[in-house]
Amino acid sequence: MDDHFTLRVSQVGKSFAGVQVLDGVSFELTQGQSLAVTGPSGSGKSTLLHLIGTLEPPSSGRITIAGRDPFALREREVAAFRNQIIGFVFQDHHLLPQYSVLENVLVPTMVFRRKGEDVEERALELLRAVGLSHRLHHFPGELSGGESQRVAVARALVNNPRLLLCDEPTGNLDHTTAAAVAALLLELHRSEQTILIAVTHNLDLAASFDRRIELKGGNCVEV
Repeated sequence: MDDHFTLRVSQVGKSFAGVQVLDGVSFELTQGQSLAVTGPSGSGKSTLLHLIGTLEPPSSGRITIAGRDPFALREREVAAFRNQIIGFVFQDHHLLPQYSVLENVLVPTMVFRRKGEDVEERALELLRAVGLSHRLHHFPGELSGGESQRVAVARALVNNPRLLLCDEPTGNLDHTTAAAVAALLLELHRSEQTILIAVTHNLDLAASFDRRIELKGGNCVEV
């Protein structure tokens, strides 16, 4: 990974149908740092994550990832950039029910596969790391909620992303399972040296991150 990999969010705003959801949000993160994003429901936490994840453009301001403005790229280039640079973990794991655990982890490698990479070995390595080597050929319907979320974490990391984005990754889990998944996320973040950003209502989880910002009234305040 590039030692100088940096995410810059500069005076970013986002409005929907005339309603200003984000207004002048700014922060910067470098490789190996983690950030928790907290705030009341409707404060724009998930919207911010979607902008950083290049799923939609900001209405104002600028986001650069490794010095590049992804919104200046053509549509297919943005898709390739997102696939290779960014990993996503959502509250609902979004596993494909017709595919096995191993196949689900390999899904992000199927569209923009890089030459010379042993993607299956990478997937197996990650499934070992999340403690699911014994579940490779099971299907999502045979897994617990915590196991499904661990598969989602492995899937998010399979392409060696530099930026890992998590939207309420423990929100649907009981307290004990949530703590285990949170610890796993942070452990893999440190070993992989990603930039990790998590939207969460869980203040215990937020406290374990390097930094925390709170969204209020469209602005962000570092806590």
